[in-house]
Amino acid sequence: MRPALRPALTDRFDWLVDWLYPPRCRACGGRIYGSDAEYFCAACWPEIRIIAHPLCTICGRPFVDGSGDDHRCGGCLSRTPHFTRARAWACYPREEMSDHPLRRVVQKFKYGRRVSLGKPLGRLMAQGCKEFLKECPVDMIIPVPLHPKRLRWRGFNQSVLLARQVSREYDIPLDPFVVYRSKETPPQTQLTEAERRKNVRGVFSLNPQKPIDGKRVLLVDDVYTSGATVNECSRCLKQGGAKEVYVLTLARAE
Repeated sequence: MRPALRPALTDRFDWLVDWLYPPRCRACGGRIYGSDAEYFCAACWPEIRIIAHPLCTICGRPFVDGSGDDHRCGGCLSRTPHFTRARAWACYPREEMSDHPLRRVVQKFKYGRRVSLGKPLGRLMAQGCKEFLKECPVDMIIPVPLHPKRLRWRGFNQSVLLARQVSREYDIPLDPFVVYRSKETPPQTQLTEAERRKNVRGVFSLNPQKPIDGKRVLLVDDVYTSGATVNECSRCLKQGGAKEVYVLTLARAE
């Protein structure tokens, strides 16, 4: 009978810990309870729009009307990306002054140097995109790299921390040294879509000591905005011999 009692005892212990030390919302810092205690509170959760069908079969862009079947969006029809498919967990507001919970927590993670947020955000991405990840026959995970100067300033690569959780969840090898950013570029934030594509053109290079011939790659980044960065990185990987490139991000800009 003892094995049957262990889960109940564990549940009681977890309840006691939560009661003594209530977890805090990753966005607003308020107290939260229940099974989602690792992420957001009851006030913040409803504000986060989880991406669902129908969406673009290539870039994963959700369609506004919310009806009909999945199909290619206008952008992918006019300019086919170098990656096979891309998906994101939730929508991300573009407005700089937005106080949206997901935007707030991503800003804390990237610019507030809250490294501890990498684990819960990575889990959200890994678990929330389970359907997509199970359909992708990938051999390895590659995070989008930062330029060495940006990496020294920030102290960590947020894409590596997110990718690490996906690697652990699905037992897929992770290698952050396959591709590197060989050119320093201005931030993409204030650029138009055309300027973004031009800004990242030719900035990625492959490590010659890390062959990827015939590999199916999962490229991981934090936010998909115009897709210029992941598309250019995918182009580099495909030219280097990758068979297919899939893209996974935590969020996608609306």
